Amino acid sequence: MTIHQLSIFMENKSGTLLRVLDLLRRFGIQIIASTIPDTAENGIYRLICSEPLRAYEGLKNADIPVALSEVFALELDDVPGCAAEAVGILSQANISLTYMYSFLLRGKGILVFRPDDAELTRETILRNNMKYIAEKDLSKYSA
Repeated sequence: MTIHQLSIFMENKSGTLLRVLDLLRRFGIQIIASTIPDTAENGIYRLICSEPLRAYEGLKNADIPVALSEVFALELDDVPGCAAEAVGILSQANISLTYMYSFLLRGKGILVFRPDDAELTRETILRNNMKYIAEKDLSKYSA
């Protein structure tokens, strides 16, 4: 029910991001989504990719400071209000989101987030028949 996300810790200086992207290209890893917050000196480059475990090992072996974590990803219809509805369901269950990002892919909205209570989130998603993306589903989004 969850997917792996890479969090890469890097300095905000020229060439740092390029090094990571070049490594992923050499590994043949497809980036599905990524985000970097606006920071002055250091940042966390979060990304969802086609083969997160292989990407993690490759970056780690290249001495890139990287962490692997589990996040939730929901697939939403590309209709105004779907994100509000999904976040509303989570909020009504008293689930707080540590962070969230979203994007459109192949006509669907994808909502990626880290909750404060993973087990309650699993229960809420199942109870409300929310369409989630599992690790095994990532290949269909990168093909």
